[in-house]
Amino acid sequence: MTAPPEVKLPEPARLKPPDVVALGAHGMRTRPVRAVLSALGIAIGVAAMVAVLAIPASGAQALHDRLAALGPNLLTAGPGQTLFGDNATLPDDAVAMARRIGPVKAAAGTGTTSASVRRSDKIAADDTSGLAVYAARPDLLGVLGGKVRAGAFLAAGNQDYPVTVLGSQAAARLGIDHIDPARPPQVLIGTQWFTVVGILAPMPLAPEVERSALVGWDVAKRLLGFDGHPSTVYVRAEESGVDAVRSVLAATLNPQAPNEVQVRRPSDALAAQKLTDTTYSALFLGLGGVALLVGGVGVANTMVISVLERRREIGLRRALGATKRQVRGQFLAESVLLSGLGGLAGVLAGVLVTAGYALSQGWPAVLPEGALAGGVGIAALVGAVAGAYPAVRAARLAPTRALA
Repeated sequence: MTAPPEVKLPEPARLKPPDVVALGAHGMRTRPVRAVLSALGIAIGVAAMVAVLAIPASGAQALHDRLAALGPNLLTAGPGQTLFGDNATLPDDAVAMARRIGPVKAAAGTGTTSASVRRSDKIAADDTSGLAVYAARPDLLGVLGGKVRAGAFLAAGNQDYPVTVLGSQAAARLGIDHIDPARPPQVLIGTQWFTVVGILAPMPLAPEVERSALVGWDVAKRLLGFDGHPSTVYVRAEESGVDAVRSVLAATLNPQAPNEVQVRRPSDALAAQKLTDTTYSALFLGLGGVALLVGGVGVANTMVISVLERRREIGLRRALGATKRQVRGQFLAESVLLSGLGGLAGVLAGVLVTAGYALSQGWPAVLPEGALAGGVGIAALVGAVAGAYPAVRAARLAPTRALA
């Protein structure tokens, strides 16, 4: 007696990737409100991470551009204290001595006066608004690499006349935003009215100049009691010789007491400020990671609930021949799509936040490619991890139990 021939069952059809994606998207379309709310947590986390990475990058680029424009080869020197704790002074010829250093291309100085600047004589003399009055010469603007926003700078012909140039912050605090050549504004410096002939543009490497009124060297001696000693010497050196100039500048300005001269490099302060900003960036990056984790938990919770609510759908598909692998792939694809769309929305939100903030600060908007691609990739990975358990649970559900 011969054995009956073996009956080969047809192999289950394999779902193509587009079919898996379509099945995953079907579950999202049936519950759009829940899908949006679940993806919102992912979007917030990704947006925070993209913004935290992109905004410091924009600030760093702005700092780089600013230093490149102003030049990191600017040094400043000022008097410190004597051995007995008294305030030191720089020699009268300190600026001329600085120009004798080989790599120095230009040097200029300012001198501190005891006068205050006021918009009106109705304002008390001790109300300085945080502004200072400095004596200066016409070569100061070129050494600082500054620009005049309105009017003109001090000239050789008006060094002994009561005219002044305001720094950008000084002009703002005094309420002067433009200069009418026919009727130029006037300010009260000490007890003498001075005509404002110019307003400077911002100068980040010389914030003390931004908060000051500059007057001619000679008129400061004649009307403001200026003693002629420079209080700050600005030195512009060749970039290759900045360190060498810095090492000899104190001894050159005051050979008898070089320890009484303080030498600084303003660009170092800007770089240190940027380093401080990166510390806060790391903190916000951690907060963005926490938000992303919370969003992943929300996606996992949504998928578990979805499995419980769609038991009949799962049972019907299994009864019609769907394999465990296909059911698992359907729910895993839905979770990845949900998180991926949330990540994409988060990347777009992060780009908008970065662009808006950079525009408000006058920075170039820098969007790191790694942050943009990584935002969507991390969101999809979170979705895969969050949907793994619900997908396995759906695949293990027996058809008879699901249809009961």
